[in-house]
Amino acid sequence: KLFFTDYGNAAKVERCDMDGMNRTWIVDSKIEQPTALALDLINKYVYWLDIYLESVEVVDYQGRRRQTITKGRQIRHLCGLAVFENYLYTVNSDNFSILRINRYNGTDVQALARLDNAKEIRVYQKRTQAAVRSHACEADPFGMPGGCSHLCLLSSSYKARTCRCRTGFILGSDGRSCK
Repeated sequence: KLFFTDYGNAAKVERCDMDGMNRTWIVDSKIEQPTALALDLINKYVYWLDIYLESVEVVDYQGRRRQTITKGRQIRHLCGLAVFENYLYTVNSDNFSILRINRYNGTDVQALARLDNAKEIRVYQKRTQAAVRSHACEADPFGMPGGCSHLCLLSSSYKARTCRCRTGFILGSDGRSCK
């Protein structure tokens, strides 16, 4: 799945399949400017910053069990969001400090370090990387991903895929080759 935020005419947090199909709103009320999100891949939770409402909130992948982690004026200065173990990590855009926030009660907030011009944060740790299993976009005997001549995008499951073409090409009637 692909998770993303939108704060155009109607602010929301959404998800869709990797090929763009099955687009679903998971949060569409009491939300104004969701600017960053992070996924808890193990427990299947979505965290986001709303800089207008000055809050950090969480829901499960279906948009249920919504909770506010923390609220306050300091939120409007945060950018980027990552989750690891018991904490959320974010960047304060005023002073470029890396902050750690307890994701269960929002209290234990600590400044960890300062990085000049930091705007985004990611946590890379072996335990956060999903195990790779065979999938529909694996290279075929001719080296083509999922048998697609240009792009292979996973669809509704790791067993399904959609072929797409680069700009300037159109998908052939076989659903795999680009012309």
